[in-house]
Amino acid sequence: MAVVPHAIVSAVEVLPDDAHNARLLAQAHPRDWRNPIPRNPYNLVVIGAGPAGLIAAAGAAGLGARVALVERHLMGGDCLNYGCVPSKALLRCATAWADVRDASQYGVHHGDLQVDFGAIMERLRRLRADLSANDAVQRFTALGVDVFLGHGRFAGPHALDVEGQTLTFARAVIATGSHAGVPPIPGLAESGYLTNESIFALTERPARLGVIGGGPIGCELAQALQRLGSQVTLLEADAHLLPREDAEAAAIVHQALGRDGVQVTVGAKIAEVATRGALKIVRYTDAAGQLGEAVMDALLVATGRVPNVEGLGLEEAGVMYDRRLGVQVDARLRTTNPRIFAAGDVCSRYQFTHAADALARLVLANALFMGRQKAPALTIPWCTYTDPQIAHVGLTAAQAEAAGLVVTTFVQPLHEVDRAVLDGETEGFAKVHVKQGTGTIVGATIVARHAGEMIGLYTTLMTHKLGLGALTRLIQPYPTQAEAVRKTGDAYQRTRLTPFVKKLMVRWFAWQRRRLAR
Repeated sequence: MAVVPHAIVSAVEVLPDDAHNARLLAQAHPRDWRNPIPRNPYNLVVIGAGPAGLIAAAGAAGLGARVALVERHLMGGDCLNYGCVPSKALLRCATAWADVRDASQYGVHHGDLQVDFGAIMERLRRLRADLSANDAVQRFTALGVDVFLGHGRFAGPHALDVEGQTLTFARAVIATGSHAGVPPIPGLAESGYLTNESIFALTERPARLGVIGGGPIGCELAQALQRLGSQVTLLEADAHLLPREDAEAAAIVHQALGRDGVQVTVGAKIAEVATRGALKIVRYTDAAGQLGEAVMDALLVATGRVPNVEGLGLEEAGVMYDRRLGVQVDARLRTTNPRIFAAGDVCSRYQFTHAADALARLVLANALFMGRQKAPALTIPWCTYTDPQIAHVGLTAAQAEAAGLVVTTFVQPLHEVDRAVLDGETEGFAKVHVKQGTGTIVGATIVARHAGEMIGLYTTLMTHKLGLGALTRLIQPYPTQAEAVRKTGDAYQRTRLTPFVKKLMVRWFAWQRRRLAR
């Protein structure tokens, strides 16, 4: 591939500067990378090399299209570098510690526990670097994709400028993702706060950690750091943690965090963040209007995500957007410029890696082959990886009611599931909502240690428009916690035995007995 002489892209820094992060950079943003000479025009130009962008680029190149992929920071995007990968590596260590801590209930006794926080973070960086090979510049170049590292900006409705070069295209995909949103709290900017983009660079455990925001990121990291030895204070403005989730499910997670020692305040309105030396002091009022103050050594802001739309030249491309909601798209993910599509966090309310993957595949069909696939038709589950986990798909009961749907709800508590009893993991349930009088599933929530592995059963039924009764035909291995899902199908089937049907059955069996007695 031809390259531009001396066109070496600017370096990117990842802290701490160690062998693992050096290996990450060699894959995700090589220091000596030289951008190729554009092979205009491209069938597809992809802006952003996170999950959506990588899927779109690899898929199009695999089909024979000429593809350019533009990334200004790190290949792999937020998921690999600051999101799913490092956070789940950290959570696994915290869960291992909790399992040892609680082992006495299983008759397993141990001595004093020690947490080597430096080793935990070193493992995180090592595994992240290992997985970065899947998203590496070199891998995508081998797939036939022209990779351009640098800032991409639209120069018109069918052109993109990157590091002094212009790429022209038949179609483009905006997949620039999102970043941590920071609320306008007085004194916060001066406090030296952390976000998900900086917390995984820690090498020493903060003795006292404050977390602003009780969504998925805030709850996951609060529980993990508490288990690993920090004293965590979690402040959430809403009336309960995880506001998007079923309130009963969120209450179980709230209780679990409390048992681990996290100090949780819901309904917290933060007035200011002050500093005293290296300390951060958060002043707030609670739900009862009482003043509170939390002193901490480190402060994590986890109050949601903001789409990356700034500096892309969207106006020049004729692409409408909102700084809070992202790029405006129709059901087929087309922007207001019919040549340009969008996928992932930059345009979707489902800010998950698996959602970005699904949307990218939809974009490929629609952008390259004039497909008519629609994003609203997708059934997208999600999971919050606290312990226990909350997994959800479709609508909650409250959302169904707001939409004017009358539902019947079936709940299977885990304490009535044999495997959950044997595992000592009886806190949780499988809950499913169906349209009243039918088996049509409109939503489901599972609270269990491995809820994310279980929600796929409900998702499959919804995707293929199978009713809840289909679960009764599923043979589930015994004993598993996933039996909780199957049991909700049994509960639905029992409702079909109405008094009238039962009366008919009684008559049928009586007739059989009379016939045999003759």
